Amino acid sequence: MKKVIILSLALVVLISFFVTCKSKVEQAPPPPQVKEQPKVKEVEKPPVVKEPVLTEEELFIKKTLEEINAEKPLSLIHFDFDKYFIREDAKAVLDRNAAWMNKFKTAKVLIEGHCDERGTEEYNMALGEKRAKSTIDYLISLGISAERIKIVSYGKSQPIDPGHNEAAWNMNRRAHFVVIGK
Repeated sequence: MKKVIILSLALVVLISFFVTCKSKVEQAPPPPQVKEQPKVKEVEKPPVVKEPVLTEEELFIKKTLEEINAEKPLSLIHFDFDKYFIREDAKAVLDRNAAWMNKFKTAKVLIEGHCDERGTEEYNMALGEKRAKSTIDYLISLGISAERIKIVSYGKSQPIDPGHNEAAWNMNRRAHFVVIGK
């Protein structure tokens, strides 16, 4: 009987050994839980307000006179020695200046007449005025109103080039434009 008990005990040990050593079946992990996102209330965006596109005239009016003159919309012209007649090369420049003035009908302009250093102060003041006057006359002939233009002569008192040679004198004999009103 001892043999039966030992044999049955051995059998129980053996069976329990096989039961515990049996490979465990892997279980698939549970699917991840999807948490329901709280619904975010969409914030209403204010409507985009487009700024109105300004016309060139409106942009012109918004600028200061200093800003306008810094852009140099009007070009100066030059004169021959001791002359006040408009040169052929200056006519194209004055045509462009007149086109600009026609575009900006409210602009008011000062035309400054300048001379080189040669001659007396009195002579150069008179010559500078004749240069400014011939310039305004040409612009009036192109349809620009005389009420929009003023003239002044500076004679030889405001040279662009302080040199004492022909190149400097050529630069200084001019009619210079300044926007004085808009």
